[in-house]
Amino acid sequence: MDRSLFARRVKHSEPVEQRDPGWKLFGKVPPREGPTKDPRKIQKEYETKNGRAGPGNPTSPRQNVRKNLDFEPLSTTALILEDRPANLPAKPAEEAQKHRQQYEEMVAQAKKRELKEAQKKKKQLEDRCKLEESIGTAVQTWNQDILPNWSAMCTSRRVRDLWWQGIPPSVRGKVWSLAVGNDLNITHDLYHICLARAKEKWKTSATPASEPESEDAGSSDRESSLELIKLDISRTFPHLCIFQQGGPYHDVLHSILGAYTCYRPDVGYVQGMSFIAAVLVLNLDTADAFIAFSNLLNKPCQMAFFRVDHSLMLTYFSAFEVFFEENLPKLFAHFKKNNLTPDIYLIDWIFTLYSKSLPLDLACRVWDVFCRDGEEFLFRTGLGLLRLYQDVLTCMDFIHMAQFLTRLPDLVPAEQLFQHIAAVHMTSRNRKWTQVLQALQKDPDRGSPVLKR
Repeated sequence: MDRSLFARRVKHSEPVEQRDPGWKLFGKVPPREGPTKDPRKIQKEYETKNGRAGPGNPTSPRQNVRKNLDFEPLSTTALILEDRPANLPAKPAEEAQKHRQQYEEMVAQAKKRELKEAQKKKKQLEDRCKLEESIGTAVQTWNQDILPNWSAMCTSRRVRDLWWQGIPPSVRGKVWSLAVGNDLNITHDLYHICLARAKEKWKTSATPASEPESEDAGSSDRESSLELIKLDISRTFPHLCIFQQGGPYHDVLHSILGAYTCYRPDVGYVQGMSFIAAVLVLNLDTADAFIAFSNLLNKPCQMAFFRVDHSLMLTYFSAFEVFFEENLPKLFAHFKKNNLTPDIYLIDWIFTLYSKSLPLDLACRVWDVFCRDGEEFLFRTGLGLLRLYQDVLTCMDFIHMAQFLTRLPDLVPAEQLFQHIAAVHMTSRNRKWTQVLQALQKDPDRGSPVLKR
């Protein structure tokens, strides 16, 4: 006798009714008996029960309330406002009223948040439009009025006020070039000659020679500088990803720094130069960036730092401390008590002209005035930063102050910083910056006792 592996199915002539109980949201209940209702009829009954107007129903007060709400979470409505399932006891009147109040409060808070956010976005948009409009007006003023008449207008009060507000990015490079000047009389041809020498040196250093060629000390230093450039370029504004290997400005920056080491072998390449050159590359053509770069580094302050003239650097620090004590006596005393000397934080600020320490857009605005006012503004900016953060710094010890000043916050408020810079007085006993600096150079013993080793 053959036996099937599975139980034999029993055939029925009539379809079997579903006997299993149905499932609802809050429990298992038996299926309703009786004929199935038309879905449209169920929807109409539901709307009538909940006070919603159908084609023939008048508009209910609840509907009016919901129409006036711009925001209403439907899932929350179902849980709070609607009745419980039929298999559960109905809500007490007090509980239903409490839930309705909670729901209305929640909707009101959500609407308030949305309104506040919308107002915030509207204000941001208005501020952005105003800024763009002011920049457009400034660009027109610089291009049509100031740049064509540079020599006559560059020292006027109107231009100085515009300068302080920040130079528009589209004309920034032109203004920088004119303000820095070209006292070295560097031409585009000279740049290409220096670049050719640098490329030749790179080829020589890349090809191992059997016997080293006889070279003077300056040339040897220049070759080591060229190798150091390759390491530093990838560290220059790494968050921008445009100066790294394969980036659009990698070769341009490499060329300018290499050409400069051949132009000034006595200086060579020093760490920090890459940031200055990178800022110029972002605002000027390559040859013009090289000209501005060479002239900027030829200024007395930059030359003192990049040639590591310790005596002159110490004089600059002493002059800075004179104005530090004049403007911020309490913070100066706190620094002195903790033996925090300016060289700890000023070196990085001066070496890179704040391009590494401040956000790039703010650093460019500092450069705007630096190109106009010279080295004095670099130290004035330093005092402005100390003034901006003096309340924070006075609560710190040596370690935390040094860490804070060598790594400033990522978001430095531009307008507040320039307000503090403007409040700095660069006079001490009726002497200006240059007079104080000259007096210290003639008599180094008059410098600040804090800096004496």
